[in-house]
Amino acid sequence: MSEEYRARILIVDDEKIAVDNLSHVMKKAGYEVVGTQSSTRALTLLEGGRFDVVLTDLKMEKVDGMQILNRCRELHPETEVILITGYATLESAITAMKQGAFYYIAKPFRLDEVRKVVKEAAEKVRLKLENSQLREQIEQYQGKVRIITQDSILLKLLEIAAQIAPTDCNVLISGESGTGKELFARYIHYSSNRAASPFMAVNCATFTNELLSSELFGYEKGAFTGAVAQKKGLIEAAAGGTIFLDEITEMSPLMQVKLLRVIQEKELLRVGATNTIKTDVRYIAATNKNPAGAVKSGDLRQDLYFRLNVVSIEIPPLAQRKNDIPMLCYYFLKKYSTMMKKPIRDISPDVIDILMCYDFPGNVRELENIIERAVALAPDLATGGSIEVAHLTDDLRGLNVRTFRRKDGKLPTLQQQETAYIKWVLKEANGNKTLAAQLLDIDRVSLWRKLGKSQPEED
Repeated sequence: MSEEYRARILIVDDEKIAVDNLSHVMKKAGYEVVGTQSSTRALTLLEGGRFDVVLTDLKMEKVDGMQILNRCRELHPETEVILITGYATLESAITAMKQGAFYYIAKPFRLDEVRKVVKEAAEKVRLKLENSQLREQIEQYQGKVRIITQDSILLKLLEIAAQIAPTDCNVLISGESGTGKELFARYIHYSSNRAASPFMAVNCATFTNELLSSELFGYEKGAFTGAVAQKKGLIEAAAGGTIFLDEITEMSPLMQVKLLRVIQEKELLRVGATNTIKTDVRYIAATNKNPAGAVKSGDLRQDLYFRLNVVSIEIPPLAQRKNDIPMLCYYFLKKYSTMMKKPIRDISPDVIDILMCYDFPGNVRELENIIERAVALAPDLATGGSIEVAHLTDDLRGLNVRTFRRKDGKLPTLQQQETAYIKWVLKEANGNKTLAAQLLDIDRVSLWRKLGKSQPEED
């Protein structure tokens, strides 16, 4: 919840002077205030929207404070109700608290006392709403941390990830760039007991030694030029959660030593500080290099490698799990057609064929970019469009491996495949038969015979 959030206060009292005084004080304290002398109107206001705090008199005609309290509990359980009465008794106070009142104030009251109680009630509501929003975000994010696959190797890795998620063991993930290493890290975090706590990610390759130290460990005010205030590092900010260290092998040996100590001792020292801070985080690291090879080459310290590599996960490149390509294509199609509000429902079989023949050096990230671009270029038809070969990049359209399919979905015969391929080459040659024959390495008579023509025509 943003720092600009203003609590809404409902003030109910049949005395105008009481409503006016309390409204003035609450507005001055920065709250959004609605005041009323009518208790029946107060019920209408509660039915029309939510208030953070209700400040109500107990004894009123038609509807009293206890009825407002009970109705508020039914409509808005998160709202806190403060009862004010000039007829305070121990029995009525106990009854009010049992039915869920936040506080019970006796008249005559001091304004500073009311301010203090309202502030505490509003803070309690703010925390409840923040926790509720956090749970919703986690549920939404768990839906987003969806690893789309039917590949047996990746499915096995997901089983391992699900098994180790509830534990606190460190994990080292390896794989080419774009294979989804951070996605796996998030999957582990949001499947763990730490899901309600932060997930902090840092790319070790994007910072210098000094900047990475400040980013991870934080610094004290005056620690260096420009350190005008104290700053928490990502490890400290991830308290109770997970820190994801991407491209760990790009971290300098000196920084690796510092990180190793933090992991071992479970405490860190901010830059410029003299006292250590206890830490409680889970470490997940990733690299696009072979971890064992990185140890041999000196890019990764062996002792840090052993600390991080409690469980290792190696994600195969997309080129090794091509059976995932069609599924991923339609997943990204749905994602971006929804995002761009374009009713594109299908992908041409020719597009799938081309993508199945492509090696994807950029892995899943590249495939996602290809589909996003294609959705952006596809025509926005009211009847629902389709991604066609024309919506692919020039290099993909230029792939010289092509598979043709009959419209009825059946596999074509060899003759049908050959005829379809010759027609495609003829189209690529802009209808020039001589050029098409040269590309096919046959003469024009053979070209025409294969197309079922009796004799060649002039270009």
